[in-house]
Amino acid sequence: MSDTRTSDSQPPPTEGPAADDAPTAEPPAAGPPGRAGELARRLFTRPELGALVGAVAVFVFFALSAESFLRPGSLSTVLYASSTIGIVAVAVALLMIGGEFDLSAGVLVTSSALVSSMFSYQMTANVWVGVGVSLLVTLAVGLFNGWLLTRTGLPSFIITLGTFLMLTGLNLGLTKLIAGTVSTKSIADMEGFSAARAVFASQLDLGGFTLRVTVLWWLALVAVATWVLLRTRAGNWIFAVGGNKDAARAVGVPVRGTKIGLYLGVAFCAWVLGQHLLFSYDVVQSGEGVGNELIYIAAAVIGGCLLTGGYGSAAGAAIGALIFGIVSKGIVYAEWDPNWFKFFLGAMLLLAALLNAWIRKRAEATR
Repeated sequence: MSDTRTSDSQPPPTEGPAADDAPTAEPPAAGPPGRAGELARRLFTRPELGALVGAVAVFVFFALSAESFLRPGSLSTVLYASSTIGIVAVAVALLMIGGEFDLSAGVLVTSSALVSSMFSYQMTANVWVGVGVSLLVTLAVGLFNGWLLTRTGLPSFIITLGTFLMLTGLNLGLTKLIAGTVSTKSIADMEGFSAARAVFASQLDLGGFTLRVTVLWWLALVAVATWVLLRTRAGNWIFAVGGNKDAARAVGVPVRGTKIGLYLGVAFCAWVLGQHLLFSYDVVQSGEGVGNELIYIAAAVIGGCLLTGGYGSAAGAAIGALIFGIVSKGIVYAEWDPNWFKFFLGAMLLLAALLNAWIRKRAEATR
C-alpha cells in the first residue's frame, strides 16, 4: 500500500529560482528613532525655540560674569523687570501674529495711569472709580486704533504712530493743564488705594526672594493668550488674518472683528501695567513710556514672531521679555556700564531674527 500525504503536510523546501523568489519577512521598523525624529521635527517648528536657547545662553553668561546674579533677591529683580515688559509684550505678540503693529502701546501705559490718578484726585472719588474710568478710556483708544485700521485700510504703522504722537502730547499737555506740573498729585491717602495696591502692586516676601504681583499677572496673561491661540477658534482666526487676510475673509473669518479684538487686548494689558505703575509709586510722570513700544515689539520678535504676521507664540514673547530682564539687570550686577544695555539688546534682536529664520528653514526642510 503506497504512502500518501495529508493536505496539512508541507512539501520539502526546494532549491533554485523558486526558492530565491520566495517572499521574506521584512525586519520590524525601529519605533523609537521614528518617534524621536517626529519629536525633533515638531520641536524645530516651535517659534519660541530660538528665544529659549538665547535665554539659557544669557542666563548662564551672567551667572558666570556676576557673582551676585544667582542670589534670590537678584533673581526676583530679574523676574520683576521681565514682567513689566512681558505683560504688554504678550498682547503685542498676538497683534503681530495677526499681522499688525501698535506703536502707541508704550505711551498708552502712561495714559492709563494718568487717567486713574487725575480722575480720582480731581473728583475726590474712590480710586476704584478712577481705575474703572481708566479702563474705559484705554479700551476706547484700542478700539479707535482697530476701527480706524479696518475702516481706512491704512497701515497700522501709520495709524498707531499718529496715536502715539497724540497720546504723547495729551499726556504732557493735559497733566500740566490740570495738575500744574508734569507729574500727578499723590493719591496714597485716598479711599480704596490700599485695596488697589494689593491687586496691582503687592508683593510677597519668601525668604530672600520677593514675588511681585506683576509676575502673577504676566504668567496669567501668557496662559490665557496661549490657550486662545492654540485651543480656540479665535486663535485660528488670528493666525489666518496674519497669514493672508483676503484668504481668511473668503472662508468666513471675521477679519475686522479679529483685528479690533487684538487692539483691545493690547489696550487691556497696557491698562494693567499702567495701574501697577500708579499704585507702586503713588504719582505718575507724564513723559514716561516713550520708546517702550519698541521694547515690546523687540521682545515679541526675539520670541519668534514674524514682522509679516501669521507666525509666533505668546510663550515666545514671554521668553523674549525674560531675556530683556536678564540682560538689563545682569549688566547692573556685573557692574558694567549701563550704556551697553541697548547694544546688547540690539545684538540679541538681530541674532534672534537670524536664528528664527534658520529654524523655520530647517522646519520646512523636514516636512
